[in-house]
Amino acid sequence: MNWITNYVRPKINSMLGRREVPENLWIKCPETGEMVFHRDLEENKWVIPASGFHMKMPAKARLKDLFDDGVYEALPQPKVAQDPLKFRDSKKYVDRLRDSRIKTDLEDTIVAGVGRCRGVKLVGVVHEFNFMGGSLGMAAGEAIIKAFEKAIAEKCPLVIFPASGGARMQEGILSLMQLPRTTVAVQMLKEAGLPYIVVLTNPTTGGVTASYAMLGDLHLAEPGAEICFAGKRVIEQTIREKLPEGFQTSEYLMEHGMIDMVVKRHDIPDTLARVLKILMKKPVDAAKLNGSTALAAIPMAASA
Repeated sequence: MNWITNYVRPKINSMLGRREVPENLWIKCPETGEMVFHRDLEENKWVIPASGFHMKMPAKARLKDLFDDGVYEALPQPKVAQDPLKFRDSKKYVDRLRDSRIKTDLEDTIVAGVGRCRGVKLVGVVHEFNFMGGSLGMAAGEAIIKAFEKAIAEKCPLVIFPASGGARMQEGILSLMQLPRTTVAVQMLKEAGLPYIVVLTNPTTGGVTASYAMLGDLHLAEPGAEICFAGKRVIEQTIREKLPEGFQTSEYLMEHGMIDMVVKRHDIPDTLARVLKILMKKPVDAAKLNGSTALAAIPMAASA
């Protein structure tokens, strides 16, 4: 079978002029079923042009989009113990880590950097969901804490983009320990008088939602993002009731006061820059507030 697959089939394909087509050449919109060419999607910041559906955005691309001209200083990934529990389910944890590293070209789920967003210096932290679902383990927790320490040292704000399924089960209690550790890091930044902004992306769930993702001075969210602790199906099975349409989406949570703003991906850098200038009491162009009620309310809160 290997001889047929590895030798005969390629020989026949070359004779017939057939070419292998990459599987990800065309991307299907989850809402409308529309097929979008992958380069068009990348150029539009992974937002479906027709429907406006926000696809998951790679972490490195997110940082390049956040910082002016895509220029930033990448923060090193801290070294931690690998597979401390010698965990194995259907696959060894070390094998899962290796596969995710090959797939994403990252050491773990957190990517962080220091740069300027519309002239405002900040530390940006992003979850890579394609690395084991953006789950929070020891490496991710340590990377987040180091990013907060960097922000304090540089005396600049920190902006985080969570996208996670929650704590990493392969690290058990060691993963859960990252929740209080990152919470302490948030408090350190606030005691230093520096802003902490959270931009919630799809999905933000589990222990990440239960810790640093909901402790920001201001919470933004991308349209249609799922934001919750427990999933909708789990809640429905527990309470034996049907939940409202759009439950746990960013729009629903904004309507019910859990987040402050729903911002389209293309507008996030400008919005962050204006918000941070207000919070840090720096000059801001009032004409660029675009009549936003949420933004207009910030000066009163900042000066209080």
